[in-house]
Amino acid sequence: MGRIVKKRKDLNRRHQRVRRKIKGTAERPRFAVYRSLRHIYAQLIDDVAGTTILSVSSQSKDFPTDKSGGNAEGAKVIGTMLAEKAKEKSITSVVFDRGGRQFHGRVKSLADGAREGGLQF
Repeated sequence: MGRIVKKRKDLNRRHQRVRRKIKGTAERPRFAVYRSLRHIYAQLIDDVAGTTILSVSSQSKDFPTDKSGGNAEGAKVIGTMLAEKAKEKSITSVVFDRGGRQFHGRVKSLADGAREGGLQF
């Protein structure tokens, strides 16, 4: 097995382990995070209905052009944007899904931005 294939397989295993423990509902949706090298994506998902309530990414039109989605500053902006949109839909509490990644760096920065915006984990 190649190094890259093993890395992806391990990431999927960690993500499934996290997903077994958490479920999103309409009142308390799952706050799912995906990060690539250049961008970061965040969604609020209702697992009971199987729908995405809202999503924000560093490729959104609302995202400031002077920021980058590939660093912690940009991730914090995305977290704040998601919290503001969640407030508009009267969502205050979420369950955090780190996507199998460590709670460190951009993932942590995104969560901190969402907390500053008013979301409770």
